[in-house]
Amino acid sequence: MKTRIEEFLELWGSDLWEATLQTFQMVGIALGISVLIGLPLGILLVLTRPEKALANKYVYQILNAIINIIRSVPFIILLFFILPFTKLIVGTSIGVKGVIVPLVVYTAPYIARLMETALLEVDRGVLEAYEAMGIKTRHIIWHVLVRESRSSIILGLTIATIGLIGASAMAGLVGGGGLGDLAYRYGHLRYEVDVMYITVILLIILVQGLQSLGNSLASRLKKD
Repeated sequence: MKTRIEEFLELWGSDLWEATLQTFQMVGIALGISVLIGLPLGILLVLTRPEKALANKYVYQILNAIINIIRSVPFIILLFFILPFTKLIVGTSIGVKGVIVPLVVYTAPYIARLMETALLEVDRGVLEAYEAMGIKTRHIIWHVLVRESRSSIILGLTIATIGLIGASAMAGLVGGGGLGDLAYRYGHLRYEVDVMYITVILLIILVQGLQSLGNSLASRLKKD
């Protein structure tokens, strides 16, 4: 005689597996693109501040304002607001493909702000020492700024990834796929409470695992 767990896995196992893979796909792709956008933006925010190497108050103020505006909009509102833009870029506004654009728009400014905070923690005396030796700004960026703040950067990316997982789950409201979509379509709309509980548990395990991994890696980098 089958147990309740065996019956559940037989009925929902393939759907849960597919939804989990879709969540990893959404988070992985969106995070990769967001880092490629957010890290340079964070560096630019630091370098264009007053008294920095590329000080430019107009560039800094414009970037600062854009990032603040985007970050002030809740993801669910942003998701619907940029639907036409999403459809223009990827040709659809549903499924995994359809939520990558809003996830990137939501996450990249957040990462930029986290990177700015991490980079500003670098000891000013260290930067001045390298500048006094005549080392070019581009070398200082990668060999001093990024290297000295890598532990904080890892922690920042961990926080951003966890936020991204939450946003990807919310994307289920527009048929974005993943665990959020499964929980919404079956757990909420069809009152399959077991599906809701399992998706919540899977998301908790995923978040806890990522946080532990991020903390461990950041701690190791800080000691090096």
